[in-house]
Amino acid sequence: MGCAYHDEHPPFLTPSYLRQSRHVQRLQRAWDAHIAELQENLQLLPPPSGPPSLSTSPSNANLSKMHASHIHRGPVQDVIERIPPVVDDYAVHPLPTRLSADDKCQGLEILADGGEVRFTGSTKQSEEAASVRADHPMPRECGLYYFEITVLSRGKDAFIGVGFSGRKVSLNRLPGWDTDSWAYHGDDGFSFACTANGKAYGPKFATQDTVGCGVNFRTGNAFFTKNGVYLGVAFSGIKSQRLYPSVGMKKPNDHVSINFGRSAFMFDIDRMMEQERQTVMADLTTADLSGLHPPDDAHTLIHNLIGQYLAHEGYIETAKAFASDVNAERQTLPSSSKTPLHLPNAEDDVHAANRQKIRRAILNGDIDKALKFTNCFYPHVLNESRNKDIHFRLRCRKFIEMMRNYTELSAAAAASPPPPSSNGHADGADNGGVDIDASEPIDTQMELDDQLNRESAPPNHPSSTTSPSSSSSDIDMDASQELSPSKASLMAQNELLAQALAYGQELQSTFGSDPRPQIKKQLSDIFAIMAYTNPNESVVGGLMDAKGRVQIAEDLNGAILVSLGKPSSAALEKLSAQTEALLDEAATRTGGAAAFVNVNRDFLRA
Repeated sequence: MGCAYHDEHPPFLTPSYLRQSRHVQRLQRAWDAHIAELQENLQLLPPPSGPPSLSTSPSNANLSKMHASHIHRGPVQDVIERIPPVVDDYAVHPLPTRLSADDKCQGLEILADGGEVRFTGSTKQSEEAASVRADHPMPRECGLYYFEITVLSRGKDAFIGVGFSGRKVSLNRLPGWDTDSWAYHGDDGFSFACTANGKAYGPKFATQDTVGCGVNFRTGNAFFTKNGVYLGVAFSGIKSQRLYPSVGMKKPNDHVSINFGRSAFMFDIDRMMEQERQTVMADLTTADLSGLHPPDDAHTLIHNLIGQYLAHEGYIETAKAFASDVNAERQTLPSSSKTPLHLPNAEDDVHAANRQKIRRAILNGDIDKALKFTNCFYPHVLNESRNKDIHFRLRCRKFIEMMRNYTELSAAAAASPPPPSSNGHADGADNGGVDIDASEPIDTQMELDDQLNRESAPPNHPSSTTSPSSSSSDIDMDASQELSPSKASLMAQNELLAQALAYGQELQSTFGSDPRPQIKKQLSDIFAIMAYTNPNESVVGGLMDAKGRVQIAEDLNGAILVSLGKPSSAALEKLSAQTEALLDEAATRTGGAAAFVNVNRDFLRA
C-alpha cells in the first residue's frame, strides 16, 4: 500500500522561504489530517483476524488461542479497491503547486505533471497569444510569494511573458496586456501593468534563462529576477485579492518549466524573506506600549503575565522565586514600578501541589493514580456533566496505556530471547523471570495507598470500581520462581492482554450504548489497537503515542481550576491565542506585516 499511496499523493509542498509561515504551517496540518483520513479510508477490509470480541468474558482457552493468533499471524494486508479523490481546496487558500490543465488557452500543452508548458498551436493576429495560470492563487497570508520559470526553448521571434493575473483575465493574450494582469516580457525586457503599452524594465531573456516573479503583499510591490539577480520593483500598489501565477507565449517551440518551490530557487528568496521579517520585528520592537494596560508599563504587564502563568500551571515555588527576583529588581531601578508582584497564597500552594500530582500521573501514563488523586482531592469534578467527556477520555486513555504496556513487554520479549543453559533449557532469573514492568502495578498501588492514607473515592463513582489493572495484574511471585524467564514473560503478556480485554469489556458495557458518534468512533478506534501485531506501526499508531497524554492532562487541569473558581487557561495562554487570531485575520485581509510574525517562534520559543 505504501508505494502506491505515496505515488498518488506526493509530499506536501513547502517552499524553503515559507517554512516558518503560520499560514503554511496551518496548511501542513490540514494536509496531514487529509492524508490521515485517506489512510483510514483505505482500510476497506477488516484484518484477517479481527479484534477479540468485547461482548463476553474470555476463558483461559480462548485467551490462549487469541494470544497465539495475535502474536504469530502475519501482517495485516490492506486491500485497496478505490482511492478517495483528493479535494484541491482541502484548506483555505492553498499554495500554487502546478500549472492548471483547465485554466489555460487552447494551443498549450501541459507537461511534467503541471511543471512545464509548451506552445503547440498557431496565432493569426499579432495580439493573439496563449496563457496559462497556476492551479491556485498566491496566498496573501504568506506576506511574500515567489516562483520561477526557466525557458527550455523558444521559437524565432518568440514572445514569452511571466507574471500574475486575476481569474477573469483573457487567456488568449500575453499576461500584462489586460486589466488585472501584470507581467515581464522576454522579447523586449518591458514590464506591462494592465495595458499593452509596456515600460522599459530589465534585460531580455531567452533559452536557458531563469526568470523569477515575486509579490510583497505588505508593501504592494512586485519584482522580477533574472538568473538569480534582483531586477528591482516592477509594479507598486498591488491590491487585488486573488492573483494567479501566469505564463504566456505565442510561437511554436516556446517551452518553459515552472518552479513553485519543489526545488531550490536560483534567487535567494530565503534571504529576502528574512530581511522582510526583521523589518517587521524592528517595527514591533519600537512600538509604543505605554497605553496597552494602564497603569502598568510593558515590563510590569509582562512580569504579571509570567507570574500568573507559573502559578496557574502549578509551579508555585518557581512563581515565588520569580516574584522575589522581580520585586528586588524593581527596588533598584528608579524608573520601574514599585508595585510588588503578587505572590501565590497558601491555598494556591496546596491546590498547585495536588494538580501537579494529577498531571504528573497522567503524563507518566498512570491513569489509575490520576483518577484516584482526582477523586480524593476534587471528588466532584469528574461527576460534573460538563466534564463527562474528560472522564470518558481518561478511561479510554487507560485502555491505551494498558495496550502500550502489553506491546512494550511483547517487543522486549521478542528482542531479548533468554540465553539457553548448559542443559538446553533457559535458566531462571533472580526475580523469577518476571519482567520488572509486570510488577510495577504492585509498587504503584502501595505507593498510592500510602499517599492517600484512609482517603478514597466515593463508593458509587465509576472510577472507584476495581479494574483488572489494579486488582489482578500481578503474577504470583512464588510460583513464577519455578518458571523459566520465557514462560514467565509469556504469562505476564497473557495477563496484561487479559486485563486489557476485560477493561475493554467494561468500557463497552458503560459507554457502548451512548448514541453520540464521537463516543462510538473513539471506542472503535481504541479497540482496533488489539487487531494489530504492532499497533505502533499501524493506522491507529497515533493513538499509542505518549504525546496523547498531554492534552487530556491539560484539559483535566483546566476543569479542576474552573471548579475552584479560576480560569481554565492562564492569561498568557489566552493572550497568545488572541494574538494568533488577530494576526490571522489581519494577514487574510491585507497580507501585511501580520503575515511575517509567528508568535511561537518569535516570542514564546526559549
